[in-house]
Amino acid sequence: MQNDLIDGRKDDCMSTNLNGQVNPQGQNHVRVINSLLGKQEKRLLIWLAARMPAWVVPDTLTALGIVAAVLIFLGYALTFYNKYFLWLASFGFFLHWFGDSLDGTLARYRKIERPRYGFFVDHILDTVSEAFIFIGIGLSPYVRFDLALLTLVIYLMVSIFVYLGTYVNGVFRISYAGLGPTETRLIAILANTYVFFANNPIIHLGTYSITFYDVVAILMCVVGILIFAVSSIQMASSLSKEDRTARREKALRERAARKQERAARRQAQREEYIRRKLIEREKRSQPGLPNADANQKTL
Repeated sequence: MQNDLIDGRKDDCMSTNLNGQVNPQGQNHVRVINSLLGKQEKRLLIWLAARMPAWVVPDTLTALGIVAAVLIFLGYALTFYNKYFLWLASFGFFLHWFGDSLDGTLARYRKIERPRYGFFVDHILDTVSEAFIFIGIGLSPYVRFDLALLTLVIYLMVSIFVYLGTYVNGVFRISYAGLGPTETRLIAILANTYVFFANNPIIHLGTYSITFYDVVAILMCVVGILIFAVSSIQMASSLSKEDRTARREKALRERAARKQERAARRQAQREEYIRRKLIEREKRSQPGLPNADANQKTL
């Protein structure tokens, strides 16, 4: 059980679709985490799940994740008045990791999974959380509001790609280029710490000035767009090849079935022809027996 929990490879919330693949409506999907901290994180989550008191249930941790997102929102928004609220935002990121990452692990550890409910609610609340977080960042004096919203849009685009990929391929991949949700939170905490001590230095690019935190947001946008574009093209190409292969295989199966049906029909006709010939030969070999036509005329 620990190996499954540590690897995070399978969740019971997928089912087979028409192409024999899996989708988020039933039994199994493959969960891929190839992030920089993935293995260490899973071991830590197992250790924590084994030590959670009985009154802590997955829903408790899920609710904690939402509370943490509100704390992040407030922490960033209140930095307009005092930069010390950056520590509240960073603490919120830690709580968000604790609740959002541990709820599913705890459910699997205790074998109390609710597959479809968990998949749906977890990602609905993730969307709400991200809206709180990025809007809060935009309300801070460190990042332009329009840039924060653009980052949110790109983050949601990547999320939609992940969910569609889970549906059509049965692969729930939550890390790209070694970066997953945990690494993203860590980057935010490090950026908060740097900005707190360095006062969000301004970078001058010719006649244009940009803050350090704006640079972080822009880099996130660029990375997100690249992940979305490259991964979407790769998946579309892969799905196109798979669909063409499936169509050819279906056509071959149908052709083979028609050929087999024609062969069976010819074989049945041949057997019927042979049977009639044998009956006629048997009648001719026994001339003393009255034939059926003569009997019908007599009657």
